[in-house]
Amino acid sequence: MSQRPAACATSSVAHSTRLSRPWRLTLLLLITAGLVLVTWQAASLAREQALSNLTDEAHNELRLSAAGLNGHLSRHDYLAEMLASREVVQRFLATPDQQEAMPVNRLLDKMRETADVSDIYLLDRQGNTLAASNWRRDDTFIGQNYAFRDYYKDAVDGRLGRFHGLGTSSRARGYYFSAPIWLANHEAQTADGVIVVKLLLDEVEAAWASQSAELMVTDRDGIIFMASRDELRLHALQPLSQEKRQALRDSRRYAEAPLPPAGLDILERRPQGGQVVSFKEGTLAGTPYLRLRREMPEFDWQMHILKPLTPVLTAQWQAALLAGGLYGMVAMAGGYGWQRRRLRREREQFADRERRTLARARDELERNVEHRTRDLVDTNRRLSDEIEERRRAEQSLRQTRDELIQAAKLAVLGQLAAGINHELNQPLAAVRAYAENARRFLEQGRTETTDANLAQIVELTERMAEISAQLKEFSRPSGDTLTAVSVPACFGYALRLYQARLKEAGVEVIYDWPETETWVRADLVRLEQVLVNLIGNALQAMSETPSQQLRLIIEPLDSTVRLSVADNGPGIKEALLSRVFEPFFTTKSPGSGLGLGLSISSRIIDDLGGHLTAGNQPQGGAIFTVTLPADTTPRRDTSPLQEPSSHA
Repeated sequence: MSQRPAACATSSVAHSTRLSRPWRLTLLLLITAGLVLVTWQAASLAREQALSNLTDEAHNELRLSAAGLNGHLSRHDYLAEMLASREVVQRFLATPDQQEAMPVNRLLDKMRETADVSDIYLLDRQGNTLAASNWRRDDTFIGQNYAFRDYYKDAVDGRLGRFHGLGTSSRARGYYFSAPIWLANHEAQTADGVIVVKLLLDEVEAAWASQSAELMVTDRDGIIFMASRDELRLHALQPLSQEKRQALRDSRRYAEAPLPPAGLDILERRPQGGQVVSFKEGTLAGTPYLRLRREMPEFDWQMHILKPLTPVLTAQWQAALLAGGLYGMVAMAGGYGWQRRRLRREREQFADRERRTLARARDELERNVEHRTRDLVDTNRRLSDEIEERRRAEQSLRQTRDELIQAAKLAVLGQLAAGINHELNQPLAAVRAYAENARRFLEQGRTETTDANLAQIVELTERMAEISAQLKEFSRPSGDTLTAVSVPACFGYALRLYQARLKEAGVEVIYDWPETETWVRADLVRLEQVLVNLIGNALQAMSETPSQQLRLIIEPLDSTVRLSVADNGPGIKEALLSRVFEPFFTTKSPGSGLGLGLSISSRIIDDLGGHLTAGNQPQGGAIFTVTLPADTTPRRDTSPLQEPSSHA
């Protein structure tokens, strides 16, 4: 009788176990599907975030690389035009006797070595090479005819030529600058000769090779003219048609190069023009890249950057593993709860097994917690290292900014050299004349007249010392302490630096400010530098304006003061207003500046606690406005300022 209930209980447990097996299989399938879904979603989100970060990094690298290439090429564009004006070159071109060619050859070779270019050579009106810097080499250009080159055609028609291609003799890729040579009649239709400067591009490509990305430059025909990898150079982004291939062969830009396709395959198109690409063959094959492009309109080129997606793939795997681990912990916690509930129902029969299961689960949980704690400690340590690295980078950035500010001041001094030279030459000539007269008066015994001449000499030397003191005052380094600065005095100092230029151009200076003195909290030297830069830009913008007007405005407000410099020049295009304060952005002709003045001025005003804005006036012309905190310290001297002259 006692064995029957036990048998029934055993049968009931077996029946319950058989019923639970399908539910266990279903639960396992649901957990597996949830794990796949969570890891896939986490990997997708991590990929998008990593691609966004990689895109921002690629944009910055591409912008800096394009600016570096532009600066490398632009710093040589003056050389051809300068050599075209040399008297020895023009004299030899007028009578091209080969016995007289040696001085010209040596001059061109010396200029080539000084300017660090590849070759310089002289062409006559028919395109024949008369002299060259490589006259001593076996593959010299002398005797060659380059009338088929576009740089010759542009220069012989009276324009400055620019050209890129393969050299017909050296087969080396180069960038060419050309300038016309006029011997007598500048109104003629055809120039008398052409001077050509060739610049190799290997130095720029060598710098690209050290970056963690691939860079390449394509022309308007889609030919990869420059690249950080040898295997990409002189390839076409897309297969060329027979018509385009024949046109390139006729122009002889790339000589007889086969120009095969690069094998670029677009896998995905990203927002903002980005693409995920790969290569079908070569050492780059098998690796996906993020590709971005940047226009270089001044050369009619496009610069491309290819960033490998290795960080993106790493981020995907890390996110998937982390999500899978977290999901596993949640699933384990759920299973743990379910297990405890089941064990509670069966604790009378399986008390020992319940205690062992709970102990194992607790130990596993403690190990997981300890592992996650170690991960968090490592993460905190890495964050601390990154914070220290950022602090050092900011300190280096501040030092670089101060050096750029001092360099900009010295550049302004260079621009003022012509005017200061004119100001010093007049008193020097007068001093010499007075000194010669004083000698004659001494010989004649006219001491009073001699004394008067000496007094004039003393006055002239004081004037010269005042001019030199202005340059010395402007070139001194600025400090970091903000003090009370007189705004009219800063404007007056900036105008004194441009006094000769204002008189020569007949610029009308209009003062639009209150009669009482206006003060701001700033650094005197740095504020003077900003005003000198804004006034210099305004004068350059009005260089083609018939009646030039420079308007200086001071507007005291409640707690700030607005300083404005306005001109009646052509103004700034609306599409360019948002870019005028970007580094290396300039609308001037190549060689007239690097585009750093307004960027540095904006940074200076930001450091002084203000801001610098640009805009256009309704009546025409540009206006730049500086807003700075007003200085409200009480002063004894609050007398009105004298009315300044309205004409310079």
